[in-house]
Amino acid sequence: MKREKTKKITSIGGQALMEGIMMRGPLKTTVGVRKSDGSIELEEIQPLNLTQKYKLLRLPILRGVAGMIDSLVTGNKALLMSADKAMDGVEEVPEEEMSKFDKWLDKHFGEKAVGFIMGAATVIAIIFCIGVFFFVPTLLFNLLSSAVPALNDHIIYRSAFEGILRIILFLVYMALVTLNKDIKRVFQYHGAEHKTIFCYEHELELTVENVRKQSRFHPRCGTSFIVLMLIVGILIGLFIPFTDVWLRSSIKIVLLPLTVGIGYELIRICGRHDNAVTRIIAAPGMWMQHLTTKEPEDDMIEVAIKAMEDVIPENGEDLIK
Repeated sequence: MKREKTKKITSIGGQALMEGIMMRGPLKTTVGVRKSDGSIELEEIQPLNLTQKYKLLRLPILRGVAGMIDSLVTGNKALLMSADKAMDGVEEVPEEEMSKFDKWLDKHFGEKAVGFIMGAATVIAIIFCIGVFFFVPTLLFNLLSSAVPALNDHIIYRSAFEGILRIILFLVYMALVTLNKDIKRVFQYHGAEHKTIFCYEHELELTVENVRKQSRFHPRCGTSFIVLMLIVGILIGLFIPFTDVWLRSSIKIVLLPLTVGIGYELIRICGRHDNAVTRIIAAPGMWMQHLTTKEPEDDMIEVAIKAMEDVIPENGEDLIK
C-alpha cells in the first residue's frame, strides 16, 4: 500500500480509548473523551517519558523497549481514565438488580471496581498471549515434526511455521474481537485518530469535513509495530536451535526486548522515510489496519480534533525533519 504524501511529518501519535482518544505530543499528552451527556472532556495525562529521564534509553533498540513500556503504562492509565469519564453520569444499577459478583466488586472496590476489572483483564490477557503466541506454535510444530521427521532437518521450517502461525492467530483474534460492538467503536476512534493526524500533516484546517477525507491507514500505527514484531520474531527464531517447548519459548520471551527494539527501529524508519524499501516493510502492517481501524462517525472525529489541537506545540517542535 503506497504511503499517502503529506506536506510534513509529525511526531504526534495517539491511542484509541473507550469513547475517546489519547493524543501524545512532544510537550503534553491529552485524553479526550465523549461523555454520556454528549460533551467532550479533555484532561492532560503524564506519561513516563523514560527516554527523557535516562539518556541511556535513547540508544537504538533500548529506546524501543523504553517506548513500549511507556506506551503500555500510559495507555493503560488513559484507558482507565476514559472508562471512568465515559461512564460518568450514567445511572447506577440498583443494588437489587446487581449480580452477586457485581455486589462483591462494589463492596470490596467501590469506585475502583472498573480499574480492578481492567487490571485483572490485562493480567489474564498477558498470560493468554504468552501461552498462545509463544508455547502453542512450538508445541504444534513438535507434534507435526514427530509425524514428519524431515521437518527437523532445517531450523527455517520451524521458525517459519511458528511465525506464520502466530500471524494467523493474530489475524483470527483481531477479526473476532471486531465482532464486539464496543471494540468496533474503539477501532472507529482509532480511524479518527489516524485521519486527524493525516489532516494535520496535510496542513489542512482541522475540521470534521477535512478530517473525514483522509486515509485511516497510517505507517506509524501500533498495529504495524505489532506485525513487524511478529515478522522479526521469525528471523530471531532462526538463531534459536532448541526444540524443547519450554526452553525454546522461554528464550523467545527473554529475547522479546530485542524483538521490540528492532521492530521499533523499523517502524521509526518507515514513519520518517517514504521509498520502495520502507513501503515494503510497512505493507503488512498497513494491510492489517483494515481490521484495526474503521471509518469513524463525525462525533468521534470531533473528539480526535479536540485532543489533537490540545497537544500541537506553537513552535513546530513536533515536526520530523
